[in-house]
Amino acid sequence: MRETIAVVLGGGQGSRLMPLTKYRSKPAVPLAGKYRLIDIPLSNCLNSGLNRIYVLTQFLSVSLHRHIRGTYRFDNFSGGFVEILAAQQTMAEGTDWYQGTADAVRKNLRYLTQPGVKDVVILSGDQLYRMDFRQMLKTHRDSGAEITIAAKPVHSSEASGLGIMRADDSGRVVRFAEKPKSEDALAPVRTAPDWIDAQGLPSHGRDCLASMGIYVFNAEVLNQVLEDNQHSDFGKEVFPSAIDNRKVQLHLFDGYWEDIGTIRSFFEANLQLARPEAPFELTTQAAPIYSRPRFLPPTRFDGATIEGSLVADGCIIESGAHIANSVIGLRCKIGRNVSIRDSVIMGADFYEKDRDSKQHSDSWPAMGIGDGSLIERAIVDKNCRIGPGSRILNPGDCPDRDVNDVCFLRDGILVVEKDACLPSEWQA
Repeated sequence: MRETIAVVLGGGQGSRLMPLTKYRSKPAVPLAGKYRLIDIPLSNCLNSGLNRIYVLTQFLSVSLHRHIRGTYRFDNFSGGFVEILAAQQTMAEGTDWYQGTADAVRKNLRYLTQPGVKDVVILSGDQLYRMDFRQMLKTHRDSGAEITIAAKPVHSSEASGLGIMRADDSGRVVRFAEKPKSEDALAPVRTAPDWIDAQGLPSHGRDCLASMGIYVFNAEVLNQVLEDNQHSDFGKEVFPSAIDNRKVQLHLFDGYWEDIGTIRSFFEANLQLARPEAPFELTTQAAPIYSRPRFLPPTRFDGATIEGSLVADGCIIESGAHIANSVIGLRCKIGRNVSIRDSVIMGADFYEKDRDSKQHSDSWPAMGIGDGSLIERAIVDKNCRIGPGSRILNPGDCPDRDVNDVCFLRDGILVVEKDACLPSEWQA
């Protein structure tokens, strides 16, 4: 692992996650009450013994930088680091912003191909999974591969939104199609379920191998495949050209993996984490998820009912509140007789002082969820002020629309943006 460097891609504008990405980058979006998305790939690296990590950032990255600086600090003797490489103007690469995943890596090759670096692991900053990268590196080196791609078996019905590969009997990738939309495009890359079974993974009828956006490159090869072209994206351009003249190997993975690319995927992934039998286990000691230590007090509640939910540190939940199948974030203040069902409440970045809250009127309520409010199937971002008696109810499967300046219906989920203020008795 000392010969390996990891690169975490910070992502672009994240338009499909709007309005959660209106004030922050995708990897900085809160997850499971107390984490951020960036904590997942960074924790996977550290749990794999990989502690030399670069994070490439560009879009609304202030909160992401603050989180990384406050969390990932190493002693002087480990040789480890998590270093931010923000988009910058240089004499060699010009003044353009990153134009895609491959372009972002290209513009930072000088840091990634240092002497002594044998392999480069490239990761996405907005995925939820747990993987030991040592196993993937073993596949990469034992097979003599120049490039290795992590792949997960999926059903053909899911293929249109993923990069799909087909491999020969040795595991070498021979075909690749980025998001095949038709049967004609999918047929050449479809994999027989029997082949997947023969690799030791139960296929359960799955007949496609999807790229997980997790790659290992020989450092020299990475430099060669990016330096002499203008390819901007790994999936659309780099891999289709590389499989013809490079040894590209498959690394099969069949654990939980979710690409948090849309409001619906974000919403459903959070609620799944709150289930008693969650598909992604947060409490495993063998591979913990790291995040910033905040030194918050324990959550206090009295006379409230909480079912199948995650509640983060520092919350105050008043009597009569009923919370079911929901995620409650840090420092969340929930008033009396509030009902929250199937929702993600992100909490607050700070505690509001009592003397300040006394000055609030009905049109500017105190931070938190006011008494008697009802929230169902919604996402309430950080630092929101929900007036007493408000009803934030999802209208069902309706087309995307703007409810008002701070509430939006996206992917069938009602989203209240960060720092929003809803007056008393407000109704969606």
